Amino acid sequence: MNLKDISTSVPKKDHKGKVSGQLPYISDVKVENMVYGVLYRSPIAYGKIISIQLPNLPEGYEAVGAEHIPGPNYVKIIKEDQPIFANEWVNYIGEPILMLTGKDLDILYSLLNEVKVEFEEHQAIYTLDEAIKQKSVSLVLASYEFGESLENISAIEQGAHQIIEEEYDTGYQEHVYLEPQGMLAVYKDDEIVVQGSMQCLYYIKNALLSALACGDYEVRVVQSPTGGGFGGKEDYPSMMACHVAVAARAVKKSVMLVFDRSEDMLVTTKRHPAKLKYRTALDKEGNILSMCVDIFLDGGANVGLSSVVLQRALINSAGVYKIPHFHAKGYVLKTNTVPNGAFRGFGAPQSFAGIESHIGHLSKLAKIDPLEYKRKYLVKQGDPTITKGAFRDPILVEEMIEDILNVSEYKKKKEDFQRLNQQNQRYKKGIGTSLFLHGCGFTGSGERDHIKATVKLVKSKDDQVSLKISNSDMGQGILTTLCKIVAKELNLPFEDILYPYPDTKEVPDSGPTVASRTTMIVGKLLERAAIKLKDQWQTGVEQEVVEHYVHREMVPWDEKTFTGDAYPAYSWGVNMVEVEVDTLTGNIKLEKVYGNYEVGKVIDERIMKGQIDGGLAQGLAYGYLEKMTSKQGRIQQKSISDYGPPTSLDVVSIESKVFDNPYADGPYGAKGAGELTLIGGAPAVQAAIEDALQTSFQQIPITPEVIIESLWMKEGEEG
Repeated sequence: MNLKDISTSVPKKDHKGKVSGQLPYISDVKVENMVYGVLYRSPIAYGKIISIQLPNLPEGYEAVGAEHIPGPNYVKIIKEDQPIFANEWVNYIGEPILMLTGKDLDILYSLLNEVKVEFEEHQAIYTLDEAIKQKSVSLVLASYEFGESLENISAIEQGAHQIIEEEYDTGYQEHVYLEPQGMLAVYKDDEIVVQGSMQCLYYIKNALLSALACGDYEVRVVQSPTGGGFGGKEDYPSMMACHVAVAARAVKKSVMLVFDRSEDMLVTTKRHPAKLKYRTALDKEGNILSMCVDIFLDGGANVGLSSVVLQRALINSAGVYKIPHFHAKGYVLKTNTVPNGAFRGFGAPQSFAGIESHIGHLSKLAKIDPLEYKRKYLVKQGDPTITKGAFRDPILVEEMIEDILNVSEYKKKKEDFQRLNQQNQRYKKGIGTSLFLHGCGFTGSGERDHIKATVKLVKSKDDQVSLKISNSDMGQGILTTLCKIVAKELNLPFEDILYPYPDTKEVPDSGPTVASRTTMIVGKLLERAAIKLKDQWQTGVEQEVVEHYVHREMVPWDEKTFTGDAYPAYSWGVNMVEVEVDTLTGNIKLEKVYGNYEVGKVIDERIMKGQIDGGLAQGLAYGYLEKMTSKQGRIQQKSISDYGPPTSLDVVSIESKVFDNPYADGPYGAKGAGELTLIGGAPAVQAAIEDALQTSFQQIPITPEVIIESLWMKEGEEG
């Protein structure tokens, strides 16, 4: 198959294996001399471990704990605050204390019930609100502040016609990846091979080198087929890898650890619950004079990746708007709850839900249509970012808005819905929009200073070319899209390009599969490598080409002052949602969903459509459907049906369009796409519900219970 246009869809490389059910996921793997592991977890939220009493273990069954870790007892991520096995203090319900290993899982679970641990229990902090009220410095895991000086803003506020203050809350979100977390450590005398469901091979390898205190050649990490990550397989697998590798070393056997869905939902990372506070000064006409934003993220018990999530939340705190005199600060606060971590959008979904809600509410005060009000403040090419960088590339949001207005017949719908709502006392219809962006790649100079990506192309004697990179296909389609880029550049059939599941023994570190960076950053490196290989091509000869990341210098990023170009490029989106709300039950029915996107250049149309439909479904559900709660530090939802992600009955056909706007530093002009598609769903559905009910909400998800309570309050206010 030769590719005339890179965007033309081709069959995905893993299509047959996945649709036939033959692709072996990690729990399908069996190796010689393998035992299972199960974890004893803390039953309390905060306390000191006084003693541990193990049951009599049958032959072949062993216990592994902190004393078996050759290196330091923490998972190497950013800070050294996450124990592999807790041995002094426990900080959340579900924290691992020890592992039992053996051949029979039923026996292991029975033995687990006989483990006795005595604790000295201490007062825990269970919620973000409690942590905010305490105002304790010891609870602050990370903080940043930037923007206009507060003195200047205070002076502006003194001359303002009106000051509007709002608080906005967002809840947990669960990843709901296809298969739960799973990891296998294959024991060999001179090497531990860890394989499993993962996004970031070298994060795991570095964590293992630290935990095992061993040489580079003694550890190898191999990705298994991975059915969805959404960030859930970015940081958490490092901990599981340490568990199985330490256990394998201790018992000298291969060790498999696989969670069932219930365990996975109770103890793995989630999207950070957040509280966002807005203080906005307005003139008489409702124009914005200044805005202050405070963001609080619930980090859970350990900092993990939360400081980086906070950075992206703050960078997106002004949305797609040029706000005069803007100031923002943010905190990650510690609670004694399950640690929160990476999730598709990485802090941006909370910020966009908040700012889109706030701007929408300001438009109501000004008695202007929300979309018309938002368009007054839209950033344009050449405008500065809120961190004093610049939007350098053309911005097509105005064209995208015009298109969606025409396709949806927005003005007519607004009038029709208003008339219908007056006639129907029970069912109310509404239409809402959201405008959003997503920075592509790592924040600031992360690619240059931390990642330093390297890619390799290897050509065999039979002229087949293999991609040697550490990036994981987790359903987003890079097995296919990256091969297309190389095939087109080499003018070879797509089928002649191979992309085996990555193995750190074979591939250089091309960086983690995160931050919507893989197609743009790694794809560009592969494009350059392919150009080089084409120049050197010798038929029937083995060849190898290596390419390294080259940084495009812009306004240098300074993390301390939070200034500079946060991202080299931005992708953009416009969503519109139509809903019908049943005011008797509070149920919400999606009726139409529209999405316009600009991601530079699409590398495969069908894969992009998959990203749009899946991302939007996940984003919409974040706004009104998916609800996860914690009570006294314990997650209450134990199954997918308890939690309630959307089914095919909840999602309507999504009418979407992608606008071409090639980016010079992306392969064939491509930018990031994976995270963008989630971000606009929640704020658009909130705006539609508000339009239907002519009321305001200060939270997501807007569940039927929230709607009924709001309607009762409204009735009370109206007497």
